[in-house]
Order: sequence, then structure tokens, then C-alpha cells
Amino acid sequence: MTIKNKEQLIKNGETQLDRKARTLALKSLESALNAADPRQIIKSKLSLRNSTLQVNSHSFNLKKFRHIYVIGGGKASGSMAEALEELLDNRIKSGLVNVPRGSKNKTKRIKLHQASHPIPDETGVEGTRRMMGIAEQAEKDDLIICLISGGGSSLMPLPRGEVSLADKKEITNALLKSGATINEINTVRKHISDFKGGWLAKKAYPATILNLILSDVVGDPLDFIASGPTVPDSTTFSDAIRVLKKYGLWAKASASIRKVLAEGEKGLIPETPKAGDKAFKKVVNVIVGNNRLASLAACECLKSSGLNTLLLSATLEGEARHAGVVLASIAHEVSMSGNPVSRPAGIVVGGETTVTVTGKGSGGRNQEIVLAALQKLKSINGAIVASLSTDGIDGPTDAAGAIADGRILARAMKTGLAPEEYLVNNDSYHFFSKLGDLIFTGPTGTNVNDISIIVVL
Repeated sequence: MTIKNKEQLIKNGETQLDRKARTLALKSLESALNAADPRQIIKSKLSLRNSTLQVNSHSFNLKKFRHIYVIGGGKASGSMAEALEELLDNRIKSGLVNVPRGSKNKTKRIKLHQASHPIPDETGVEGTRRMMGIAEQAEKDDLIICLISGGGSSLMPLPRGEVSLADKKEITNALLKSGATINEINTVRKHISDFKGGWLAKKAYPATILNLILSDVVGDPLDFIASGPTVPDSTTFSDAIRVLKKYGLWAKASASIRKVLAEGEKGLIPETPKAGDKAFKKVVNVIVGNNRLASLAACECLKSSGLNTLLLSATLEGEARHAGVVLASIAHEVSMSGNPVSRPAGIVVGGETTVTVTGKGSGGRNQEIVLAALQKLKSINGAIVASLSTDGIDGPTDAAGAIADGRILARAMKTGLAPEEYLVNNDSYHFFSKLGDLIFTGPTGTNVNDISIIVVL
């Protein structure tokens, strides 16, 4: 995977040292993207010898299974399905995977069902119902291979009770804008769904499930990745209500959502399946790829280029603008004292921040990280902060992220751009667009959160 406008981004550096720093940062981001390639991950993590499927430490004798079905959903699930089909070929009876609309993947035995992301649509509901049908018809000597990746929550909608898809879309959109974390958003999603929060495993029992997961949630909590359709749910109806009240959304939620959550809290409708349920005894969940894998690849790239490297964290969270100030402060400290690593330095930070939208501009969390970093980067020669979303789509924009050096602030001021005004208006996209410092990859077909790079030469 490549950054489409890499040459122009490098040319935007005004000094030789800035151009070198930009080159190294962008090269390391490409290495992170390649490490998160779903096809390569499946090929490296799964092997088939005779009739034994090996996944990490887990072995499955395929001769013991009457049928093998494949289901799932997410931004990377189309590529995962392609690679799995190459490996298992006609051993697969049939399957269906919900993928983002516009996906270019091609399969023969597994149907790739295109649906909407990040806001779910009726096509997604249709595909999810068909997946649930496959799961419910499976018997005790059948194997269901589930392919789960980031975006699965939106791509596998199946509203619960009287909740309509419109209701679910409205509350999802409100939560996305509120600054709620992905864990909080998925807590609500699980309790207004008949598929998530362990329900898929419950309804597929007594079939065996092998769940292959490409994680897009910080820390890899299994019950929050794609809202955990095959995992015991650690949250409750009360937790979901608490999230909505925390962000002032309880009164704004539809009557149907409030009814389901309130009745669930009172015990009038069943809770999501919990640990100890017999259905989970026949489920194997395997994380095949995550942010740490991509972050380590970025580190290795910087190290091979002669930099002193540090993976500072693969679990960054919090407000994007605050994270940007911290990252730039680290760059400033490296330039002054050589801490936490001496120059030439390459520092990688993975995770996923949030943006509380108060302005009317356009942007994404990675672009906002970089915009917030400008003041602390000011005038440092050969210092870079770059950040991108590994799915290639940062917020509701066509950019993956942005990059900045120590001279971009002066360049902005010359053109009449006031960074603080754009930050207040959550308008990082138009700020970096005018300077030509947006990063474009196009949709990457993967998603393992975000990667931020600090380079100080």
C-alpha cells in the first residue's frame, strides 16, 4: 500500500532536513499499512497441512466437520475472505460477508455483500439476517469461520425489538459526534442489536465457531471489536443507558431505543449472553492482526533507516487536539535534550483518539492531531509529526491524515491561515488542503486504528 501524494508531500518541505524527515515518516507509515494488509495477515497466520487447519496455537481437523461456512463483516473482511478462499477453496460450503460499498475484492464461494459504512443501511441488515440464517441452520458437526474487522459494527446491523434502522443510525451518528469512545459506542450498539454482544455465538450453537479478528479497538478487548458477536458481553443495559446519559443523548434517543434499554435494565427482556454460557465453549476467538503489529512495522522501518526508535504506545486515546500537543511536545523535548530517545529519533504512537465536534468544519482525528501540533513544532528544523487512519479514511473526508514540519506554521501565516481558528471550528481538512499537506491513500481495505509518527533529525 502506498501514499498516493508522497512525492508532493516531500517537496513541501522547505529545507533538506525537513524533506528527509518527511520521507522517513511517510515511508514508515507505508510500512505500517503493509503490515496491516489483511491478505498477508491471513496467509501468514493460517496454514493448511493435509486436512489440519492451523491458526496460531489452535488446530482444526477439517475431516471432522460436515460443512464449513464463512460469515462476517468489516472493512478488511473482503480481503480476508479472498485469502481464506485461496487457502480452503472447495472445502468451503458457502458463506456471506458484509463489506463496504465499492469494495473491489472477488470471491467464488463466499458472497461479498456490499453495505454502508459508517452509518448502517437496509442492505447491511439484509446481509446480516442472511448470515444469522446460516448460523442458525448450522449443526454440531459444522464449522463456521467468522471474519471480523474494524467497521463490523456498522456493517452488520440487526436492530433489536422495535428499534428501527433509522433509530439506530440516528443514535450512532450522535454518539460519533459526541466524543464517545468506540467502547462506549459499542456498549450501546450491543444492547440494541440481535447479532452483536454474543448473540451470533448463542444462535449458532451447537456449531463450532472460529472467529478471525483484525482488531480496530485499542487494547484488543474481544467484546468490543465489531461489538463482539461471538464473545461474552461484559456490559449491561444499565451501562448502555449510562453512556447515553453521560453524553446528553438519553432524552434525544428514540422512544424505541429507550424502551428496549429500559425494559432490559428491568429484566423484562434477555440480557446479552454472558461468560459461562455453554455457547461460548464451542467458540475460538483469534486476533490475527492489530495496531501493535502495524506500529512495530513502522518502528522497524525507522530503525532500518538509521534512526533511534521507540514505540511509545499502541494504546493512545483521548481528545485528538490534546494528543497533538503532547506529540509535538515530545518532538520538542527530543530536539532539546535527546529524551526519550536521542537524535536522529523516530517515535511511533498507535491507538485511536476522539474528536468532540463543536465546530462546523470538516476533518478527522488524525488531521486534528497534526493541526494541534503546529505551535510546539514551530521553527524546529527536521522535525515531523504525521498521523493517519489505517483504513485510509480519516473522519468524513477523503484524506487518511496529515503531516506537518516546523515551518508549516510560518507558511500558513503567510497565506493568511490562522491555525487556531481552524482548530476551534474542527476544520483541519480545509487547513491542510490549502497547504497541500493532507495524506491520501484511498480506502486501504484494512483497519487497525491510527498511527502517528514523530521524526526529529
